[in-house]
Amino acid sequence: MNVEGIISVAGKSGLYKVLGQTKNGVIVQSLMDGKKSPISSNSKMSALQDIAIYTYTEELPLAEVLDKIRVKEAGKPSINHKSSSDVLYAYFKEIIEDYDEDRVYASDIKKLISWYNTL
Repeated sequence: MNVEGIISVAGKSGLYKVLGQTKNGVIVQSLMDGKKSPISSNSKMSALQDIAIYTYTEELPLAEVLDKIRVKEAGKPSINHKSSSDVLYAYFKEIIEDYDEDRVYASDIKKLISWYNTL
């Protein structure tokens, strides 16, 4: 799955596509509603292409994890990201058997599943 140019902004829900730069930040478009807005360079932004999931052997890039979910779900939406922690952990274990259970939290899995369903 191609996540290039897609960011998450701390304090804002959803994902955003970077459209361009300004002298004080970036112009983004929400993937949820399509609205364009400026984001200040003071805001904490994370590019999805730079995020990885910890496993016991390596760090697995987020794009690969999203592809694994896409294959498991045959391109359809995943489980609800608001499911209980036990359900989220069991589901994620089906996707990545050797994920590092000490460093991957339920909140990380919720965010990942929410992002997958958005994309």
